Amino acid sequence: MRKAEEIISKIPEGMYADVRIVEREAESIATKDGVVEALESSTSKGFGVRILKDGAWGFAASNDFSPNSIDRTVKLAIEISESSAKHIDHKTKLSSEKPVKGSYKTPVEIDPFTVPLEEKLELLLAADKAQRTDRKIVISQASYSGHKEKKVFASTEGALIDQEIIYCGAGIEASAAEGSDFQNRSYPNSHGGQFATRGYELIREMDLVSYAPRIGEEAMALLTADQCPTGEFDLILDGNQLALQIHESCGHPTELDRALGYEASYAGTSFMTPDQLGKMTYGSKIVNMTADATLPGGLGTFRYDDEGVPAQRVYLVRDGKFVEYLTSRETAVELDEILGASAGRHSNGAMRASSWARIPLIRMTNVNLESGEGSLEDLIADTEYGIFMSTNKSWSIDDRRLNFQFGTEIAWEIKDGKLGRMLKNPTYQGMTPQFWNSCDAICGKDEWNIWGTPNCGKGQPSQVMYTGHGASPARFRKVKIGVA
Repeated sequence: MRKAEEIISKIPEGMYADVRIVEREAESIATKDGVVEALESSTSKGFGVRILKDGAWGFAASNDFSPNSIDRTVKLAIEISESSAKHIDHKTKLSSEKPVKGSYKTPVEIDPFTVPLEEKLELLLAADKAQRTDRKIVISQASYSGHKEKKVFASTEGALIDQEIIYCGAGIEASAAEGSDFQNRSYPNSHGGQFATRGYELIREMDLVSYAPRIGEEAMALLTADQCPTGEFDLILDGNQLALQIHESCGHPTELDRALGYEASYAGTSFMTPDQLGKMTYGSKIVNMTADATLPGGLGTFRYDDEGVPAQRVYLVRDGKFVEYLTSRETAVELDEILGASAGRHSNGAMRASSWARIPLIRMTNVNLESGEGSLEDLIADTEYGIFMSTNKSWSIDDRRLNFQFGTEIAWEIKDGKLGRMLKNPTYQGMTPQFWNSCDAICGKDEWNIWGTPNCGKGQPSQVMYTGHGASPARFRKVKIGVA
C-alpha cells in the first residue's frame, strides 16, 4: 500500500488520479483422452495510472517499479490526458463518491494454490477416464483453473484499498460419435464447468469422478435420441442455460457505456437506450433482474470496484420494468445530463479492469434472475406440453442484444406434466423483450444457483473478465423452437 501512496504523491495538484497495483497468479490444467494436454502457470505484477485532466482521461502502465519508471509512467498518463483534451467535445466529470479506506479477501477454506499439483492431475485424469464408458466416446476431457489477484487501489481523493480475489473452477466433457452424428455432454456446466470465488473445496464438492460415467452415457444416448421438434412450444430452461441467456440479453445491454455507444465498434450497442429507462417493459411482472457484487461465492463478487466504489446490489429490471444500468462514476454523471435530471446519481460499482495494463471498463458483476416459487418438478407437472432444455451448446445474438438464437446440449420432451423422451440438437430463438415477457413461472430459491462465467470479453484491446449469474429454472410460453 505504501507503493500506491508513493505513486499518488507524484500527481500534481488540481487533477484527479488513481493507481492500481495488481499482482496475479494463475494456473490451468487440461486433460484429453487420458493424457495431460495442457499445464500452465503464470504470474504478473504491475501498476496502472489513470489521470483526469481538463475533462480527458490519460492512462499508462508499467511492470517496472523503479523510481524512474514510476515518474515516466505518471508523466506519460498526464501527456496522454493533455493531448486528448484538445480533441474532445464533452468534458468528463465524475460522480461524487466518498473515498474509502478498506480491505477485503475472498473467504476460502482451501487456498487452491496450496493444493499439490499431483492431486489436481490425479482428479482430472480419473474423471477423464471414468467418462470413457464405451468406444463411442471419441473425446473425453477434464479441466481445472485457479486464479488469485491481489490489488491495491489509491486515489488523489484519499481512497486506499487492498483486496485479494480468489476463484477457481473445473469441469468435464464427453463427446460421442457414430457415423456423421456427434454429440457432447458436460458437467457441471459447459464451456469449462463451474467457477466461483471460493477455494479448492468447490472442486472437491463437484465430485467429478462420480458424475463422469453418467455424462458419458448421456453423450452416447444422444446419438440415438430423437431430433428436437420444430414449432412454437412452451419452453422450460434449466438454470445453467438461463445464466447465459441473462448474460447476453440483460447483462450486456444494461452496461451503460455500451448503451451510450462507447462499445459500438467492437461488441455492439444496446436496445436498452437511456430514453427507455424507467419506461420499457422488459419482461413480465415476475421478472426481476439484479446486479449484486455482494453475493457470497459469486464469480462477480468483490468488495470494491476498480474506481474504489463499494460493491452493491441494484435492480436492473424490477417487476418487469427496466429501471437501472450498470454504471461508472463517469457514466452516472453523463446519464443525469442526458435525462435532464438533477445531479446526484452515483456509480453502482461496476468498473473493473482485466489487468494492471488495462483501463477499467463497465463490467457485469453477478447479474441474476431473482427466484420465484416452487420446484422444477412442480413446474414440469404444470406444463401440458413443452420442451425442457439444459446446458448451453451455442449462442448467437445481434449487436444490440435484441435478436437471439441459443442451442443446448440436451433436452427432454414434456408431455402431460412428465418428462418424456430425450431430444438432441435443441435450439430456440426470439426477441429479447418478447421472450422475457413470455416468462410466466420461475422456480424457487431451492433451485437457484450462481453460475460462473470466467471468459466474458469486451473492449479494445480485448479484456476478459469473470462474472456470475444466479438463476433457477423458468418457463416461457410459445417460444420458437428448432430450425425451420
